[in-house]
Amino acid sequence: FLPQHLEIHWFSIINSCVTVLLLTGFLATILMRVLKADFIKYSRDDPGLDEEESGWKYVHGDVFRFPTNKNLFCAFVGTGTQIFYLSLCIFGLALVGVFYPYNRGALLSACVVLYALTAGIAGYVGGVQYKIMGGTNWVSNVLLCAGLFCGPVLVVFSYLNTVAIFYRSTAALPFGTIVIIIVIWALITFPLTVLGGIAAKNSKAEFAAPCRTTKYPRDVPPLPWYRTTVPQMMMAGFLPFSAIY
Repeated sequence: FLPQHLEIHWFSIINSCVTVLLLTGFLATILMRVLKADFIKYSRDDPGLDEEESGWKYVHGDVFRFPTNKNLFCAFVGTGTQIFYLSLCIFGLALVGVFYPYNRGALLSACVVLYALTAGIAGYVGGVQYKIMGGTNWVSNVLLCAGLFCGPVLVVFSYLNTVAIFYRSTAALPFGTIVIIIVIWALITFPLTVLGGIAAKNSKAEFAAPCRTTKYPRDVPPLPWYRTTVPQMMMAGFLPFSAIY
């Protein structure tokens, strides 16, 4: 009952999803069988477990240690979760044929509206993580969740739109559209983020680490230059970039 091109599209997507799920399930099964004994070992409160360890087992007591800047970390987790659900909604709308190639503004409009409607997810997820980690400054957490993504986007958009207006480009957004976006953020996005933070504060979330956390963090030895952050980022991005282009 669907057009031929849409049926082929669905078949390709389902085939890819099933392949990914099967490979993920096989990998998870193998890892659980191999690491089951280690998980049982590290879940015990035995001070003598640090003997004869090597490789990744050195850091098993530091994996679930709370970060230093809990507020920023929780805001990143909440904002990332919101963007994840936003992407799922966009992909779902694209699959059912809502967006068309000749209507470029529909995708951007959907992104703005769905971002505003999913703002409560960022406030709730970030607030729950913040409560689990023992945070108390709820106001700053909610404000950070509300502005962590919008702030940088606003700065970049303001610069690009100013350049477009200066060169009289048709890509520049008019002043009325900018005002509407600001009103949507003020009347929908921010209140939903606050409501999500309030719901997270009143929730009964608890954290139970699957393995024990040591009292003092293990010292990290200095790394060679090629294992620092910037070279690792460049090497990790080189393969997918070369595959795409």
